[in-house]
Amino acid sequence: MSYTKPSDDQLKKKLSAEQYNVTQQCGTERAFTGAYWNNHEPGIYVDVVTGEPLFSSIDKFDSGTGWPSFTKPIENGHVIEKKDVSHGMVRTEVKSKAGDSHLGHVFDDGPRDKGGMRYCINSASLRFIPAAKLEAEGYPQFAKLFAATATGAAPQKQAGREVAVLAGGCFWGMEDIIRKIPGVLETEAGYTGGHLENPKYEDTHDSKSGHAESVRVVFDPSKLTYEELLEKWFFRMHDPTTLNRQGNDTGTQYRSAIFYTSEEQKKVAEAVKARVDKSGKWKKPIVTEIVAASKWWPAEDYHQDYLVKNPGGYTCHYLRP
Repeated sequence: MSYTKPSDDQLKKKLSAEQYNVTQQCGTERAFTGAYWNNHEPGIYVDVVTGEPLFSSIDKFDSGTGWPSFTKPIENGHVIEKKDVSHGMVRTEVKSKAGDSHLGHVFDDGPRDKGGMRYCINSASLRFIPAAKLEAEGYPQFAKLFAATATGAAPQKQAGREVAVLAGGCFWGMEDIIRKIPGVLETEAGYTGGHLENPKYEDTHDSKSGHAESVRVVFDPSKLTYEELLEKWFFRMHDPTTLNRQGNDTGTQYRSAIFYTSEEQKKVAEAVKARVDKSGKWKKPIVTEIVAASKWWPAEDYHQDYLVKNPGGYTCHYLRP
């Protein structure tokens, strides 16, 4: 495909004020405010100006900076680098080749096992195309990258990445603890385990939708095993003996549950639960459910990393001895 940059007049009509400022005037959006910094859906990111493919969700990681971060471009040739000496420092700016859009900057403090680079990109310079829509949008060559994750179910273990889905009360406190665990790559608050399609926060109240407030955790199994995540963290950060309750929060949406994504995870979860139950650390029987993972529904944006955005906000979660 050929990608052509529209005229400036066309861009001013096509782009929002922030998109124009970022892509055409080298602006920078505020951290933790962009549309994609916490997006975990499979798909690709293209230049908002020209549509040329730039990055893939496969190479996206949680850098903790509040901007979308990638270890590399999706393919060679569409992302170019330029020396940037503005703001009294020397940095490497990254731009789209055809659109000449300012995207962000690249740094050498990324994951060591993925090449060590961090492409720190403004959401405003990107348009996201979900994996399920790649062919319809004219990007069929990238559809094969997501064949295993296009169903909406939690993906299985990949090299250097495994997914865990955990519920233990309000997802604000759960996510805030989990995101800081060494070996955790990404977190997302959401809803799962219920019967309602496209649930919203209001739908979970009074146990109406059947969904549990949950956290989807992407972690590096070479640095953090599933067993360690459960035994050293999950069963310590909430009370697994209270049925459909955590602190002052009551209802099935606050139940304790492990949603396994493979038979291997199921076996590990059952073994860890039994071991913790027998340890005597909890004076009452553990009531944590162990059930197969079902469709995942991301929670609204304001729930994502809530306690990062709202320090001192409500939480009933803490690590027990």
